[in-house]
Amino acid sequence: MAATVSVFVYGSLLVDDVVRALLNRVPPSSPALLPDFHRFSIKGRVYPAILPLPKHTVSGKVLMGITVPELDMLDTFEDVEYTRTTVQVTLLDSSDKLEAEAYVWSDKHDPNLYGDWDFEEWKQKHMDDFLKMTVGFVGELERPESKPRVATYESFYSQDGDNPPAP
Repeated sequence: MAATVSVFVYGSLLVDDVVRALLNRVPPSSPALLPDFHRFSIKGRVYPAILPLPKHTVSGKVLMGITVPELDMLDTFEDVEYTRTTVQVTLLDSSDKLEAEAYVWSDKHDPNLYGDWDFEEWKQKHMDDFLKMTVGFVGELERPESKPRVATYESFYSQDGDNPPAP
């Protein structure tokens, strides 16, 4: 693996504050499109999933210069729900094609996936709480008995009464 990689992001990681909470910096980025994938909403979750789907396109951005320790942090954050996959994206500012890592939903037959995930709606309704959860997750990692991100997500949303419906 190269010393650094590019990572295509399409959900909560589009927000610089969420990226900064995880990586302690905001890497350079470029808007990009991922062809032949679809971004789904997930029942009981506020974040999206992508899966291959011909004739669809996911808009997002590519985080550039991600180091191996930063990639490890992203892997930990994305947890078992996602599989890191190498994809080819098109950069919007240059039309160049670029190989990047992307987090693809692990269960391609998940009955909880539906419709389209709306980033603007997520920013208005969920971003502040999601950022708090992310900061809590990073704090948890410092502790020897840290929880996986899915458990952090579930306990965060059950404690503040803003419980998303159970999957």
